[in-house]
Amino acid sequence: MRQYANLNARYRTVIAVLALAAASAQAAPRQTDEGAYTRYELLAPGTHKFRIIYDITAATADATAYYNPIRTGSIATDERVTDLATGKALAFAEVGGDVARAGGVTNAAPDSRYIAVTLARPVPSGGGARIRIDKTYEDAKSYFADGEAIIFDRSLGIKRNSVVLPPGYRLASVNVPVQVIQQGDGRIAISFWNATPAPMPLRIHAVPTGAPVPAGSSMAAKISERAAQTREIVYHLQQPETHSFDLTHDYTEERAGVGAYVNIVRAGSTVSNPSARDLDTGAALATETVRGAAITAIDPRATGVTDTTTAVVFRFPPVVAGQSRRIRIAETYTDADRYRLAGDELVWHRAFGRPANAVVLPAGWVLTNSTIPAAISELPDGRTRLDFINPRPDEIDTVITARRAGKPA
Repeated sequence: MRQYANLNARYRTVIAVLALAAASAQAAPRQTDEGAYTRYELLAPGTHKFRIIYDITAATADATAYYNPIRTGSIATDERVTDLATGKALAFAEVGGDVARAGGVTNAAPDSRYIAVTLARPVPSGGGARIRIDKTYEDAKSYFADGEAIIFDRSLGIKRNSVVLPPGYRLASVNVPVQVIQQGDGRIAISFWNATPAPMPLRIHAVPTGAPVPAGSSMAAKISERAAQTREIVYHLQQPETHSFDLTHDYTEERAGVGAYVNIVRAGSTVSNPSARDLDTGAALATETVRGAAITAIDPRATGVTDTTTAVVFRFPPVVAGQSRRIRIAETYTDADRYRLAGDELVWHRAFGRPANAVVLPAGWVLTNSTIPAAISELPDGRTRLDFINPRPDEIDTVITARRAGKPA
């Protein structure tokens, strides 16, 4: 048992251990999660230490605990866990692989160690429990000095990552394509989205700057970290004769005081069947459709609004400072220009601006073309799903074609 800084923390940990032991008496459903993002902050080189901020969503319905593995060879200290929806601290304990396996981590080895987090509430069906695990690792094999230079050499299984150099260091080389983003305090960070199914063997080489690098950039307002964005959109295509598709759009609202999301309908599209829910609680949210000036009255930041512009407004209790909300909106769009039949060929042509987009073909159609690389999978009902990851800050113009099953392609 790890030693904690105060009695209250020790008391909470003991309670968490007892609760987790009781819960582990019966095998739990397999642990699932989604939305993982990791930020590594390299500390003083001689310490071999780096801070890890790990955001993850526990996704197993009704789960009351989440198990985060401690990598073999790393020494974990200074742990704390936060519920991202409420901003409140969560109880946790370090447990062995047997407890994690009983809790749903089916591949947990007996000699492995885990941070077991007691969730603020059971995971709602179809939603999630968003948590932040903040810890410090000491790992001389991953982070070490090479003369005056420093090396961070680590295989990263999480798909969205950033690494922040220590103060006074500049990036000399990195072996994968990355964004380079100067932090507000002047430190240099690299960020990337790994779109492959394999862990990314990342190697960073940094050297002392020799002189202080001024903080701040004239372009800061135009630069955002792509890997840290949280929006995910899935398009479920109806039969092409209808020109219609259902979509779900998940996003996280963190701005204090905001209590509505305004979704402007693209010109040429019509919208129907709007609905929304809070993924943290499962609660349904109110919706309304507005036009013209009513849009900017709700969201003054909206641009390109005319008298004929339509938007769907999704309302939720305003976000409290230090808290956040994960929202899923759902709509049906009809757009004959972007989704149509050309003879007997299904044609989907749409630009994606978000980093994570997926398209599900209608039943009975065989994929024949995709102009943008995508991961292809088959759903249990036989439909084809294409997942597009766009790590760039611009749009990807995407054309998909398909033919009816049983007909010549």
